[in-house]
Amino acid sequence: METAGLVLAAGEGKRYGMPKALAKHGDRLLVQHAAETLRAAGCERRIVVLGAAADEVRAAAPDLPETVVNPDWATGMASSLKAGLAALAGTPAIAAVILLVDMPGVTAEAVRRILGHAARDALVMGGYGDRRGHPVLLGRDHWDGVARTATGDRGARDYLRTHDVRVVPVGDVADDHDIDTR
Repeated sequence: METAGLVLAAGEGKRYGMPKALAKHGDRLLVQHAAETLRAAGCERRIVVLGAAADEVRAAAPDLPETVVNPDWATGMASSLKAGLAALAGTPAIAAVILLVDMPGVTAEAVRRILGHAARDALVMGGYGDRRGHPVLLGRDHWDGVARTATGDRGARDYLRTHDVRVVPVGDVADDHDIDTR
């Protein structure tokens, strides 16, 4: 039973001043860090969804796993989520765990905890005290519903609010803050 990993890294980073996929995090790019987090957690199939500056990202990070380009990246995160799920449609993946490129504090251990609940009908989110956040796991049975309801920068948020979601505590091993400024 394969669970795939998706890194959403297509935005132009308006508030940040450049695409966050090209931003440095330690000795590598944020996009490389996110892809490596998924690998370290046990995701064999990983897809990075690119958009703004896709060619630059690929040139700067030639070691990325499979990439897909979201031609509608400017419409928001939802189109990247849809592009990633569409890329997984023909695979044997039973679920997809989603990471955002700008959350380097989400650790492989947090992803492993979420992956422990993978199933075709699963909806799982990381728990940070009284907040829900990433990583997010979407079982395959929910992909069509998520794709139908995802709009703008809301991604799967509206879908998740109307369904039963398992929240797995990860706040002791991860930080869900996103990087919005340099």
